[in-house]
Amino acid sequence: MSTDPYHAVQQEVQASLQNAATLRASYMRIRSTAREESEELIWARNELKATLAALEADLEDLEESVNVVESTGARLFGLEESEVIDRRRYVGHVRREIENMRAEVDGQSDARQSRPSSMVGPSGRAAVPSLPEDEDAQAEWAKQEQQMMIRQQDETIDNIAGTLNTLHEQAGLMGREIEEHVEMLDDLERGVDHSDAKLSTAMSKMRKFIRQTEETKSGWCIVILIIILMALLLAVILV
Repeated sequence: MSTDPYHAVQQEVQASLQNAATLRASYMRIRSTAREESEELIWARNELKATLAALEADLEDLEESVNVVESTGARLFGLEESEVIDRRRYVGHVRREIENMRAEVDGQSDARQSRPSSMVGPSGRAAVPSLPEDEDAQAEWAKQEQQMMIRQQDETIDNIAGTLNTLHEQAGLMGREIEEHVEMLDDLERGVDHSDAKLSTAMSKMRKFIRQTEETKSGWCIVILIIILMALLLAVILV
């Protein structure tokens, strides 16, 4: 099975998208209170543009991974067609988010330069028009993202469960092997005890035999010495 690079790139894109959303909120807050040419507003705008540029580059990599899966075949990566469709929708959603945030930054900058005086409030600060939000698209994307996260969590839980089952089986095999080794050691110990008992019996018999042999030899020596002594006495008497 081929390696699917989608999830690694998708996590980077999601992190960059969240970072861009945070910078966008900060930029909108600063824009509503600061002057047009203030350093804080310029820095926030430039930071958001740079983040959007980096996010768009990551999105290109993510879209390329989706194109690879679509061109190669979803089943080659162990995926269903619905998963590929969800990935394509996610890419489209992120691209729309990038375009909307970039339009807000660029459009507001251009509008401030070309806005007539009638759109300037009494305090001299430009009125900020309300931007339409596609709530349905946001809700649909959030639902898809939640479903994707749930699937990823389910896959992770399944992998952990498989690993735990494997470990359980290995532990069971190790336990049975240990029991067999314990039984073998018990048999070996009983055999050693039996051999030791037999060896002790043999050693006792050997010591007894040696004592009997020594006693028998001593008796024969005494008898021979008595016979020799009597022969000498007879020889002396006869002479």
